[in-house]
Amino acid sequence: MILRVIPFLLFAAVSLFADEGMWPFNQFPKDRVKQKYGVEVTDQFLNHLRLASVRAGASGSFVSPNGLIFTNHHVVLGCVQEVSTKEHDYVANGFQAKSYADELKCPGAEANVLLRIEDITQRVKDDMKAAPASAEANRQRMASLARLENECSTKTSNRCQAVTLYGGAKYDLYEYKKYTDVRLVFAPEFNIGFFGGDPDNFTYPRYNLDVGFFRVYENGKPAGTPNFLKFSKQGVQNKEVVFVSGNPGSTERLLTVAEAEYARDVRFPFTLKKLENGINALKAYSAKSAENARVAKEMIFGLENAFKAYTGEYQGLMTDALMAEKRRDEQKLRAAIGADTALEAKYGKLFEDIPAALKIARQTYPQRATLEGGSYAELFSYARHVLRLPEEKAKPSSERLKEYAGSGLASIEHRIFADAPITPSMEIAMLTDYFEGMQKTLGPDYAIVKRVLQGRTPSQAAEYYVNGSKLGSVEERKRLAASVEAVRASKDSMLELVRIIETPARALRKRNEDLVDAVIYAAKPKLAEARFTVFGTGEPPDATFTLRLSFGQVKGYEDGQGKEVPYATKFDGLYQRATGKDPYVLPPSWIAAKSKLDMSTPFNFVSTADIIGGNSGSPTVNAKGEIVGIVFDGNIESLPNDFLYTETQARAVHVSSQSIIESLRKVYGASRLLAELGL
Repeated sequence: MILRVIPFLLFAAVSLFADEGMWPFNQFPKDRVKQKYGVEVTDQFLNHLRLASVRAGASGSFVSPNGLIFTNHHVVLGCVQEVSTKEHDYVANGFQAKSYADELKCPGAEANVLLRIEDITQRVKDDMKAAPASAEANRQRMASLARLENECSTKTSNRCQAVTLYGGAKYDLYEYKKYTDVRLVFAPEFNIGFFGGDPDNFTYPRYNLDVGFFRVYENGKPAGTPNFLKFSKQGVQNKEVVFVSGNPGSTERLLTVAEAEYARDVRFPFTLKKLENGINALKAYSAKSAENARVAKEMIFGLENAFKAYTGEYQGLMTDALMAEKRRDEQKLRAAIGADTALEAKYGKLFEDIPAALKIARQTYPQRATLEGGSYAELFSYARHVLRLPEEKAKPSSERLKEYAGSGLASIEHRIFADAPITPSMEIAMLTDYFEGMQKTLGPDYAIVKRVLQGRTPSQAAEYYVNGSKLGSVEERKRLAASVEAVRASKDSMLELVRIIETPARALRKRNEDLVDAVIYAAKPKLAEARFTVFGTGEPPDATFTLRLSFGQVKGYEDGQGKEVPYATKFDGLYQRATGKDPYVLPPSWIAAKSKLDMSTPFNFVSTADIIGGNSGSPTVNAKGEIVGIVFDGNIESLPNDFLYTETQARAVHVSSQSIIESLRKVYGASRLLAELGL
């Protein structure tokens, strides 16, 4: 895969006037926006936008009072793949429900709306009695978070999530309204939803109709959603101020230099190799038949998207300019601490503790990531949850593995007990890839590798474990997960596999939690306190896949060759770029509609809004709170923003509201959808 070289022209210290920040709604810098752009952000604006925003796979928003969710094509794509069949390939041909009765249920999907945020920092700190940096202190922290989540869920019957901010200097409790009946309403054809394919992914200019629509139901009827966003009749305008509300997955801007080096040297190389191997395995599988290609298409898309994103971030870490800026920032902080006796006594040792802990993490990362990280195969995931669920549920919530404590448990059960299709041949391909990776990473003589393969080749072992499993059945998963005894008595081959891996995987995980996480979770809150003392409190927390609000300006930029890149592309550029060869093939509907379309309509556009993976589907609204677009990507220059924000060339990429309306009206004849949108 060939990527453009990422230019790093400026890594100046972040200005208070930069558009940096994926801000929690209870920390949004209203004064900063007013000072820079003259836009008044009211509490009413924030509350309405928060209640209209949805977390559904990634991000989205309500756009009608009847539970209609606006998001990306690549967010609805998993559902489109699952409801497709050999006879009805909705991925290739698109989907449009003509009535409520035609809307198709998405297996295992859920949607969450943030109702309330509560500061629980002091309550968590009061629960941590053990010595800082000890394994017991870390367990007390996790137990406190799980207990507070459970108390909230029991009291409200809603989903509650404890959110760690600034490495633990602050904790908030988020209460969500959860919808578990999510149905597909509309998706365009893959060739226009992902026009340009992987070569154009994370680039700009772009020409993608990356939009889709879900609907949430309650008690079998469309849910009432009084807080919803209206589409702008005017659409996006150059230089206007925009706001992006979504769920950015994670950023690492507050990493220490030692943590950045660990990510560069250990985490990213392993992750990229695993993704590359998975992509190659799926492509080889797809090449065997048209049906294989159909069932693997969505997973290939997801892995290629992740690979390209991680590659861009990794290239940022490998760039001297980025690491030099991280070192300058840390040296500035350390100098300020060292110049003050009280600060030195309180914070000075932290810069020794974290590297020492990460030295331990480096020793076991390949084994831990292989055994605890697991396989891309869905049956492997089912087996691991079926094995762990009854055992973990028998414990008090405070003593469980963190994913089974608090709000996470219900979501796991909803997903693994959903009736989603399983393709055994693709499961075998994915498990073969996992075993081959296990051999290369751990070595063929590693005890667990020998026990897993039992003298078979990776492909032979994969066939054995997949063909001997009944976990493709929802009823069988439910039966086993309900009882520790049933799991122990089961001869299911996939359970046999995860049992072999379970003991060493748990041991590696516990060692890392006790010797590494405990130290880092003790150090990071203090580092945040030190930053607040030295730099002030105007710094946003790293992203946590929870609802955040960014702001920025619709604005083009100058690329690495000094060429001006305009703020928006237009419909005529789409047809000029369509060569008729994959991945620049237009669907027949777009060829037929060409003469009806206004070629001057803005298609995609860019802004300085601060985004990251997870923001896919985020509504982009103007100062009136009207939708002028939707986030679907960032340009290649934006990927290192995971570690260090710059807006010189980095841009969020959006689909314009004008192009969505033009397409729904003239390409798809989507009169029902347009009427519901008030258009």
